Amino acid sequence: MSTTAAPITPQRTLAELAATYAGASRVFYRHGLDFCCHGQVSMAEACAKKQIDVAALVREVEAELRVPGDFTRWDERPIAELIEHLLTRFHAAHRAELPRLLEMARRVEKVHAEKPTCPAGLSQHLEHVAEALELHMQKEEQILFPLFQSSRAHMAAMPVQMMEEEHHDHALNLARIRELTGDLKAPPEACGTWSALYLGLADLEQQLMEHIHLENNVLFPRALRR
Repeated sequence: MSTTAAPITPQRTLAELAATYAGASRVFYRHGLDFCCHGQVSMAEACAKKQIDVAALVREVEAELRVPGDFTRWDERPIAELIEHLLTRFHAAHRAELPRLLEMARRVEKVHAEKPTCPAGLSQHLEHVAEALELHMQKEEQILFPLFQSSRAHMAAMPVQMMEEEHHDHALNLARIRELTGDLKAPPEACGTWSALYLGLADLEQQLMEHIHLENNVLFPRALRR
């Protein structure tokens, strides 16, 4: 059972709120706020940069608290349990989803190559994304996560820094996907596969941001404190 969370105030960081409140990460994602790689900024600062009404955003997060559903305070759960969650909820899901999205992208580029709105180069970029993400997850599974659960966790500072740098690269890859797809907005002439591809890419983006957030802002700080 989680402890009572502190009040939602504009001075608290995006990362802290995403880890503490059910639905906060969904709200931040809807407004294009980076709560994963750049989550250590206050809600007030993030809203000022995006010209978002911070009071309205606070109310939106509070409204999400009333939406039924399960929410786990991973900042309060054992580290081994959090790692298992990352492996099953995100690592396994990315490996299952990326090949499907890649195949859809290839099909769309082949069938609609003559259309000016066709996302030319998307499949090639997704190949790069899949390869980079797979190598990254292998490093975590084979080196970093076992290190966190050993008596040598204090030696993990350098590997953590490397993983955080790679997380930044993943964020750049997501931004490139948006560039190639017109901000993930399917054009009027899009077929069913094309529309489904963009919906799948939006879901991948949201899941990868949640994945990075849990590692950067919850797992890594907790493991290093040990």
